[in-house]
This record gives sequence, C-alpha cells and structure tokens, in this order.
Amino acid sequence: MGAFTDNVQFTHIAREWRCKWAEDDDKKTLAAAQTSLDARLAQVKAVAGVKSVQRVVCGGCQDFKVIVCLDAEAFGAWEAAEFAPEKEFLADIEAAGLKRVETQTYTLETL
Repeated sequence: MGAFTDNVQFTHIAREWRCKWAEDDDKKTLAAAQTSLDARLAQVKAVAGVKSVQRVVCGGCQDFKVIVCLDAEAFGAWEAAEFAPEKEFLADIEAAGLKRVETQTYTLETL
C-alpha cells in the first residue's frame, strides 16, 4: 500500500487521457474519440493489473476522458511500457481534431 501521509493511503493508481471535443459537424470529433477508444479498449483492458476502464463525456464542457485504474503494484510496469497504447490513442485523437489533449496520473480509491 502506498501513502502520502499516515491517513492518505492508496492501493490504486490511475492514468487519465483527456481532451475537448467540438459540437460542429454533428459532433464529429466526439465520435472520432470514441472510435479510437473502441479500437484500443481490449488492449487497455489486457494490461496486467487493470481494475477498471472508465469513459467520461460531458456535454456541457465537451470533455472526453478515459480513466484506466490499476493496482499500484502493477502501475510501474505499465509506466515502463509508456502506457501503451496511449501514444497511438493520443495521436489518433489529435489527428481527428480534438483539442487540449492531456494526460494525468493520480491515485484513485473507492471510499
């Protein structure tokens, strides 16, 4: 178990891929993001230690997020593998016109 302090401990680490989609062209960029995720979802779920894969879409602020949660012990191996297939996913969505493409790593615990 990892810990930031005695009372802030964690057993899971998550990697988030996020971007902004646009309303134009019948939400073409949103559809492209989902298509790219669908093409890689089995590969992401096959990463050793994966506990969950979540997709968040906000219609108000046009967020598209993918959150991959792993056991903390398994996270280092995925990090060493450069979070595959992260590079391909991010390249696809940038090429499709999605904006503010970013990643973030954080702990994620169900309380």
